[in-house]
Amino acid sequence: MSDVLEAVNIVIPNWNGLRFLPDCLASIERQQCLDWRITVVDNGSTDGSVEYLRKAHPKVHLISLPENRGFSAAVNAGILSSTCPFVFLLNNDTELSMSCLRRLLTAAQDLPDIAFFAPRMLCFHNRSVLDGAGDAYLRGGAGYRLGTMELNNGAYSQPGPVFGACAGAALYRRSLFDSVGLFDEDFFAYLEDVDFNLRLNRAGCKGWYVPTAKVYHIGSATSGSKFNPFTVRLSTRNSFYILLKHYPLPLFLRFLPVIVIYQLCWFFVMVKKKHLRAYCAGACQALAASGRMRRKGQELRRHDRLSVRDFAAVLLQAERAAVASIMRRRLEQGKDNWLLRLYGLLFL
Repeated sequence: MSDVLEAVNIVIPNWNGLRFLPDCLASIERQQCLDWRITVVDNGSTDGSVEYLRKAHPKVHLISLPENRGFSAAVNAGILSSTCPFVFLLNNDTELSMSCLRRLLTAAQDLPDIAFFAPRMLCFHNRSVLDGAGDAYLRGGAGYRLGTMELNNGAYSQPGPVFGACAGAALYRRSLFDSVGLFDEDFFAYLEDVDFNLRLNRAGCKGWYVPTAKVYHIGSATSGSKFNPFTVRLSTRNSFYILLKHYPLPLFLRFLPVIVIYQLCWFFVMVKKKHLRAYCAGACQALAASGRMRRKGQELRRHDRLSVRDFAAVLLQAERAAVASIMRRRLEQGKDNWLLRLYGLLFL
């Protein structure tokens, strides 16, 4: 492929993901558009990933880091490795539908004012179930993938504006990284895309959901499970990072009730799942870094395009979308929603 034709740099972070790479790369090679390059950023893998790529896929641009520097550092290295006008971040435990890239790039061409694009993500092993249809936000300090664990029906069949994109599969205009910066490497992994989505919205960048672009995602492939000491520690720490970095005091006080509700719920879930030690470790790490996160937030505010009031309105709208999705999933599972309805009446 000629450099002239390379419209999109597909950046795949990899850490001991050899078992996923063949299927992921094969699905890229089957794409209906050809103007791409593949950049795999290896985070010090010890499973033979680097050797496999060099032997089986010599055309892949390989960046081999000496140690595991985390998701954020890996994708940043990949983003900086090319000047292609688009960057497509992609987890290694995914497969793309044949028309995925073409549909995303067509949407980008048709919508020049949109900065980033979210595909429809489906569960790899049960493709009648959604993995995500763009990202929303919970004001207590967490992101939420719209449609996750819902049936793949008509609820998410139409394209439209979206608060954010899951960095496991998202198309970005390369130019936006020059204006809003790269992923925050202090997050290492988990919620780094939530932080990035918040920064994009504060900068006035718009996102778009493209349901015809489909990605099949295994999920939790690197960490091994949704809840383990590693994920709990980082998720807890990074949730506090979100609050420290993006909520000036007036906004923090305004959202204090929903922050307390979310953080208490997360705490009790971690106690129930016997991850209290990992939770406490994450909270202590957040406390130790609180000054640095507050300074980062102050620096970001110098470049905000939205007022605090307008930003609060955007976050409220994003949480309404998240709660509606959660309620829809619970109804499909035969569960009641009276607590969420009460929450909605009081806070939404």
